[in-house]
Amino acid sequence: MKIKICGLRDNFLEVAALKPDFLGLIFYEKSPRFVPQNVDNQLKQKTFGSQKVGVFVNESEEKILKIIKEFNLDFVQLHGNETPDFCEKIREKIPVIKAFGVSSKEDLFAAQKYYQSVDYLLFDTKTSGFGGSGRKFDWSILNEEEIQKPFLLSGGIDLDVLDEIKTLKIKNLVGVDLNSRFEISPTLKDIEKLQKAIKILQ
Repeated sequence: MKIKICGLRDNFLEVAALKPDFLGLIFYEKSPRFVPQNVDNQLKQKTFGSQKVGVFVNESEEKILKIIKEFNLDFVQLHGNETPDFCEKIREKIPVIKAFGVSSKEDLFAAQKYYQSVDYLLFDTKTSGFGGSGRKFDWSILNEEEIQKPFLLSGGIDLDVLDEIKTLKIKNLVGVDLNSRFEISPTLKDIEKLQKAIKILQ
């Protein structure tokens, strides 16, 4: 199962040393895990063994392309109201993950029109904002509509539910996104918890 560790900044290199599949940097200014462009250059170096993901919310194409180059990103995650056409334009330059908030099966219908425009979907708990709630949604919803694209599961995931996730029989569930339940404070990850999570999921 693929592992994405998101909301990184303060101990980025320690997390990178764990070699998860994806390392997530958030470039949304309203997030407590925001990465400013004048941040330490260690976050801008290429990573080996993991793919670096930049998370954006309703950002301009020009700004996204600038940050892709500046931070040596391998993936872009679009977490706002971006259209399929916008995703396709970004995907011409870099692989794309498109995030969706979920509270009912109707929310899965919105994802269908993105199947040809992105590489992965990500399903998070639906909130008034754009993720980061630390709350889990009802995963049984994901069985109510056949999902035809590989996706990551997000939203309130902690050590206690990882064994349950491994037993889920949901088509195209390929990985998890770990964030707020694995940190000491926003952008400072709990390395011991992450090590345990990786051991469970491998």
